[in-house]
Amino acid sequence: MYETAEKKERVILVGVSLTDSDDAEQSLDELEELARTAGALCVGRILQKREQMHPATYLGRGKTEELKELIWETQADGIICDDELSPAQIGNLKDELDVKIMDRTLLILDIFAARASTSEGKIQVELAQLRYRQSRLTGLGTSLSRLGGGIGTRGPGEKKLEMDRRLIKGRISQLTKELKEVKRHRQLTRESRARSRIPVIAIVGYTNAGKSTLLNYLTGAGILAEDKLFATLDPTTRNLKLPGGQEVLLTDTVGFIRKLPHHLIEAFKSTLEEAKYADLLLHVVDASNPQTDQQMHVVYETLRELEASDKPVITAFNKRDRFEGEYAPRDFQAERTAFISAKTGEGVDALLSCVEDVLREQKVEIEQIYPYSDAGKIQLIRKYGELEKEEYTQDGIYVRAYVPVDVYGKLTHDPSGGK
Repeated sequence: MYETAEKKERVILVGVSLTDSDDAEQSLDELEELARTAGALCVGRILQKREQMHPATYLGRGKTEELKELIWETQADGIICDDELSPAQIGNLKDELDVKIMDRTLLILDIFAARASTSEGKIQVELAQLRYRQSRLTGLGTSLSRLGGGIGTRGPGEKKLEMDRRLIKGRISQLTKELKEVKRHRQLTRESRARSRIPVIAIVGYTNAGKSTLLNYLTGAGILAEDKLFATLDPTTRNLKLPGGQEVLLTDTVGFIRKLPHHLIEAFKSTLEEAKYADLLLHVVDASNPQTDQQMHVVYETLRELEASDKPVITAFNKRDRFEGEYAPRDFQAERTAFISAKTGEGVDALLSCVEDVLREQKVEIEQIYPYSDAGKIQLIRKYGELEKEEYTQDGIYVRAYVPVDVYGKLTHDPSGGK
């Protein structure tokens, strides 16, 4: 999707390990997947163990020289560092290596720029890109003149803008106003949903966990679902009728990832806040991934940053079709868990039962006989609650159901004042 008629950019992955764990190696594996998603060809990697990143060149002197030799041997066009670089680090590495210098943040922003399809998504991505570049004008130097193609040139860079600080600041101000209007519109939409009393379920999870595949299976949304990082960017909301008859709204959200750039969290807050205002979080986990526990940790940390960690969570361990045996990962922070395959539908019925159970815990049980003159209240139960049993008797309509607290008040209120 990202390849052009030109040859792929040849890049070397560079990382710094600050601990004795293998997290840094796993992070580089993920960086390679990101680079491939952006259309690059990884021709080498260097990982240095240090107590801290070198403040001037990210790597130490010896590793920088080793990197210079590797660039010459592999004919690399540039390097991608696994952390966000400072303007000074970008400038110094550019002087030392004389190749294109990129970092994890720039790479993710570039993928987002290519994925964004709605006007809101494009505004959010451009705003994040400009904020990133604003603090790096000195480090980027002449590379702001986007004469060539490749990673880091999509979005506003495509327009070959020679931006100085004043122009960037003006554009950021304009985009911020547009985003405030988007946020206001989202708030009105949320208020409308709240009045409808239809529960909202936000699908969250690590990128490429299968969120879009699950949404497609449940609702036939028809959104792009590829085995790639950030296959879908713009959120989608669809109606879903649960087995018990209750209607809910399912909202997909952008996937989380380790070291998610702060610029993106800020720019996409209006989108990510769907999780904050949801009634329930459906946490989709790629159970076939050996880094399942680390990915779950990243998701919960991001939810905490979004102030959405107090929501009830159901965890769906996805891609059950990819592993065999009695392997059973756990999520102690979830109210319920289910093992599913969003691709084949295995376990989805059990997952929906979990959803009904958790939503039911947020409701009030009602068991009552309504006179036939109050038959309209039964419609109210059907629309906003979960009708367990309905019988027509000589005395009236016998009902056993679960309903939201505010609806319960309307069902038990006697308009005659008890006369």
